[in-house]
Amino acid sequence: MKATELQIINFLQAPKVQFVIPIYQRNYDWTISECRELLKDIIQVAEENRASHFIGSIVFIHDGVYSSSNEVKELVIIDGQQRLTTINILYVALYRFAKENGISNDANMVYDMFLTNQYVQKETSKLKLKQTDHNAAAFKAIMHGNEKSYNEYSNVIENYNFFRAEISEENFRTILDGLNRLIFVEVSLERGKDDPQRIFESLNSTGLDLSQSDLIRNFILMDLPPLEQDRIFESIWNPIEENAKDLVKKISLVSDYIRDYLTLKNKKIPNKNKVYSEFKSLFPNKKDENYSQELETIKSLSVHYKKLVNPNTVHDLKVRRELQYINRLEINVAYPFLLQVFEDLENGLIESSELVSILQLIQSYAWRRFIVGLPTNALNKVFMTLYSEIDTEEYLESIEKALLRKGGSSKFPRDEDIKLALKDKDLYNIQSKNRSYFFELLENFNNKEYVDTSIEAITIEHIFPRTPTDEWKGNLSREDYSEFKDKYLNTIANLTLSGNNGALSNKTFAEKKAMNADGKEQGYIHSRLWLNSYLQKIEEWNISHLEERFEIIYNRFLKIWKLPDVVVFDEENDEEQNIFDAENPRFKKLEYFIFENNKIEEDAVAQMYFYVLRALFQKNSQVMVSGQDILKITRNEADFRDGKELDNGYYFESNIDSNSKFTILKKLLSLFEMEEELIIKYQTGLVNSGEPARYTIRKKYWLQLLPLLQEINLFQNINASNDQWLSVGAGISGLQYTLTNTKSIARIELGIVTSSKEINKSYFRRLYSKKEMIEEALGQTCEWQELPESKMSRIKIEITDVDFFNENEWAKRNDYFLEMFPKFQAAFDPFVFELK
Repeated sequence: MKATELQIINFLQAPKVQFVIPIYQRNYDWTISECRELLKDIIQVAEENRASHFIGSIVFIHDGVYSSSNEVKELVIIDGQQRLTTINILYVALYRFAKENGISNDANMVYDMFLTNQYVQKETSKLKLKQTDHNAAAFKAIMHGNEKSYNEYSNVIENYNFFRAEISEENFRTILDGLNRLIFVEVSLERGKDDPQRIFESLNSTGLDLSQSDLIRNFILMDLPPLEQDRIFESIWNPIEENAKDLVKKISLVSDYIRDYLTLKNKKIPNKNKVYSEFKSLFPNKKDENYSQELETIKSLSVHYKKLVNPNTVHDLKVRRELQYINRLEINVAYPFLLQVFEDLENGLIESSELVSILQLIQSYAWRRFIVGLPTNALNKVFMTLYSEIDTEEYLESIEKALLRKGGSSKFPRDEDIKLALKDKDLYNIQSKNRSYFFELLENFNNKEYVDTSIEAITIEHIFPRTPTDEWKGNLSREDYSEFKDKYLNTIANLTLSGNNGALSNKTFAEKKAMNADGKEQGYIHSRLWLNSYLQKIEEWNISHLEERFEIIYNRFLKIWKLPDVVVFDEENDEEQNIFDAENPRFKKLEYFIFENNKIEEDAVAQMYFYVLRALFQKNSQVMVSGQDILKITRNEADFRDGKELDNGYYFESNIDSNSKFTILKKLLSLFEMEEELIIKYQTGLVNSGEPARYTIRKKYWLQLLPLLQEINLFQNINASNDQWLSVGAGISGLQYTLTNTKSIARIELGIVTSSKEINKSYFRRLYSKKEMIEEALGQTCEWQELPESKMSRIKIEITDVDFFNENEWAKRNDYFLEMFPKFQAAFDPFVFELK
């Protein structure tokens, strides 16, 4: 690395040099605001006759010794492209001004020295600034005076127009003089010698300049050779950027998408400002085959993310409608879970009808919680781990059971909870998106003639009005009038929809029901809306009728936002619980705990206690040290019977019972105002005399199998999980060997799961053409599943009638995997490698 202070004009006028903005750089996004500041600084340094004005650094990569095969020396800009591009745009504005005002010497000087390489043959080498496609087209337009015919919005065009309007005969030479006084630090890196990614991170360590997705894009692309860089950008990154975009607001959602992807993969939600660091930590070796496979997976899942954030792009009308509802309710926390569910749909694991049911289930869960008033932040933890609770043999039912088992702040409200909350809940003074969703679904349930309740003509009408007249007071008993006014005014039983709200206004119920002024049929009796059907049958509006109408609406509510009709054994502690809701921890073990969205698989209460104490101390040590009435901590280990170091030389007593640990944690969490941040899951099974949870058994099985698999190289760096399967790369991106356990089946398969359906089918057919040789090498037949309607294909062998939940039969599964997997791999590997 070499750093030099330099005048910007000396940098720009170097002969036969091209400044290349690489494809992985973010778009040019300086606006007129930044341009105005830069121009102000340029004019001031000249007018004040100061020697120089520092504009920061420009970092670039070069290839070392000049190569005669290239007409120009390419400097790949990795930092400073916004300033460099803006200065070039300013020089174009100066060139155009000089040319149009007959100042030909200055026009030629700017054009020849700063904007072009005059004596090169290739047209692509002529411009000194080589930009990405979109910006390059806009830059050429201003160079050639064609900006008015450029139809797309471009910051290049906008900023040129600003500069061009600011340049005048009075300041033309002042600006040229000011540009001559600009200095910067030139940081040159040599490809193959310096580490551009590390230097780039140091320059952008504040995270202020670049988004998380910018940093990830640079991490993926920066250190690749140019041709490979182009290939990965076009085949992987560009599709991700196109998919992770809000098509209505025209904004990038790549950072949000990668965060959801990491949540799905790691089962913990990364901080928004740490998405890049979390992503980078996954891939310590970018040359590993798993890295390429993971990029393919990210690309593949981005196709589904596009559907989630842009429901109008979904062709299936039923799926589209349910996604639109989820979008309106802003249940974004479900996206990580839904990414994999949509992938399962594409791979044929579920049908479209099941997906619709899952989307409706999510709405029921979220909307019931809203009605009851449960906190929305608990949903983060639920959807973060929900996919791991799916049993593919009973896909929808296992999700229903998992949600019904939730307790505490994650509870799925039961019908009796809804009835109690719905009757008294103010559903008028809520967010309009929630209000419109509620009334739209209520009105249109089982309605073959869909009513668009979002049109301006239809509004919410209070049956008993907000400003009742004396006639209302006279028509009701004192008790009914008081209850309407103070308790039920804004509740669902007193609300309806009407296209004649203004006309009905504060009139009595009888007038509202029969109104037909000027033959316009404003009254309830003329309405086609379901919400007015009951009102057409009664003659007066009182509390008795309100309660009867509430029962009708409540029963309709239960049909729309259903409670899953599945049997869930109320196993002791078989659910996630907030620590404040959890039972006495004595004689219990944890399956895991979740603190601040981080899931820690740990069975000892003591280890959770130590983890949370240290996390709180690091968050605010002053609060911990001052809170001695809750937890005594000192710098003297001898003050304690069994002192354990907290952090930074502070100790605390570790030899206390589990109940005391819970008590201290709850007090500290309250002190830190973090009551919702610690979720625990107790183990079931022998510890609590209950039936073991399915995913507990899964992990236990893999933990005992993995040591037996260590002689198989592929499994040496694989960790046990709660999933039904264990997958390893097959040596080519998009192909993987998988061991799978279901209730009664042990399966070995080769999955063909690239992001391209066409490639998958091509790979499958090429392998299928070698079917006889493969099966001969294996010594048995395989089940070949092309799955023409699905994206994936697979080839598998399996044994049946082995009870997964009977540990006495695990040996039979182990023997099968240990004997047949090496044979399976050996039979397929030669033909898999041919696919390369």
